[in-house]
Amino acid sequence: MQAITKYVVGVVVAIEHNGKVLAMKRAANEDAAPGAWELPSGKVELSERPYDTACREVIEECGIKTKIEMQPMDAIQSKRNDEPMILIIYRAKYLEGNVKLSEEHDEYAWLSPDEFAVRTPFASLVPIVNGMFKN
Repeated sequence: MQAITKYVVGVVVAIEHNGKVLAMKRAANEDAAPGAWELPSGKVELSERPYDTACREVIEECGIKTKIEMQPMDAIQSKRNDEPMILIIYRAKYLEGNVKLSEEHDEYAWLSPDEFAVRTPFASLVPIVNGMFKN
């Protein structure tokens, strides 16, 4: 039996800076994946295009200026708390600003692709992050 996708689309933004990617640790009191390291992400709102969601989520979750590529890098099926979803992944270059985390996150780090592979529980994102640095 095929799983029903609860979230039709989620958007993930891989922000690159000096050969590293921005990862944020979810606060321990969060219902969804507490303590997990992830990239800036969120659900597409009713009136948004996925690209607009990417721009909004970067501002809401980390408060920095980026240049997000218009075309997604990839789209994959994934799960969060055992809920199936489809993720659209965008690539962004860090431009400026200090990271200001939303209340959903309590820590951030600029991780090498290898560090990201070790820290994230979202294994499906690892090959995409690794592939970013080969382009």
